[in-house]
Amino acid sequence: MSGTRGPNKIRVGIIGASPDRGWAVATHLPALAALDGYEITAVSTTRQASADEAARRFGARHAFDRAEPLIEHPDVDLVVVSVRAPEHARPVRAAVAAKKDVFCEWPLGVSLAEATELAGAAEAAGVRTVIGLQRRLAPSVRHLRQLLDEGYLGKLRSVNIHAAVPQTGARRARSDAYAADVNSGANVLTIFAAHFLDTVFAVVGEPESLSSIVTRQFDQTTLIETGEVLPVTAPDQALIAGTLANGAVLSAHFEAGKRNGPVVSCTLTGTEGDIVLSQDMSLSGARGDGQPLQPIPTPEHLSWLPRSGLSDDAFQIAHVYAAFAKDLAEGTSVAPTFRDALKLHRLVDTIAQASAAERRLPWKG
Repeated sequence: MSGTRGPNKIRVGIIGASPDRGWAVATHLPALAALDGYEITAVSTTRQASADEAARRFGARHAFDRAEPLIEHPDVDLVVVSVRAPEHARPVRAAVAAKKDVFCEWPLGVSLAEATELAGAAEAAGVRTVIGLQRRLAPSVRHLRQLLDEGYLGKLRSVNIHAAVPQTGARRARSDAYAADVNSGANVLTIFAAHFLDTVFAVVGEPESLSSIVTRQFDQTTLIETGEVLPVTAPDQALIAGTLANGAVLSAHFEAGKRNGPVVSCTLTGTEGDIVLSQDMSLSGARGDGQPLQPIPTPEHLSWLPRSGLSDDAFQIAHVYAAFAKDLAEGTSVAPTFRDALKLHRLVDTIAQASAAERRLPWKG
């Protein structure tokens, strides 16, 4: 899918391209550098010096200390919004108004209402959109879908997700301080759980109904760098139980602030076998009875570009860019869009509503 270098490259401007830290420098910039058919033409940060350094390091012709001139520049075809969740809406609105295609990190907005507004504006403007739900396109995840389609598990009986990480607990980095506020739209349910649920549902299909507990166990948090104590209003636990449209049972527990032994795994059990999707996105499984799980290699042809030293996250982001390039060239719909984002926002809201109502709710997609 990476194609051949030529004159018709997709010219990319990245908002939030700090050269020293952040998601863009860890994933977007190296992913784009590894892909034919793309050119990083512009970067912006909040300081001109850091924007200049990012431009120098990644070969961009233009560097800005604000998003607006990047969005408006004629050398930018695709605007990438890689900043904190509360800051997504303004550059997305500006990119849509400028009739530029836009790639926004998940979540699209801080609420379902904001996401609905942004998705509607993009559709009305006729621009192409991409949302950063990259794990669904990982080669191993697409392989897992193939294995299920081929009957490896027989009839799917259950899906169990257990994901517990140390971030955003009783102590957190100063860079995560904003996420203590529930209104930031960045918490265990809206980001952590949502990413994993999107990945799993891309494989097994959507839920039919669900119940949930979404709660907060940390009332305050201490910033590691300064010792400052902040109040916490965002949830740190999400427990979900339900059934899938095919009758399989779903159970999922997402937990922030785990002190030791972080766990991220998903187990799929069927009438003929079991498969585990691990934290590094590798697969292991077995068929029959009483068998030890064995690694299930992902076929090389499912990788749309060479690994080339990319991290797991950057490799997954690169697959989203590869899918978008294919969509542009061939009229396909492989890359996740704002429509996919809106559906996931609705699911997150349904989970929160089920918890608040203390009852099982249907999911209509």
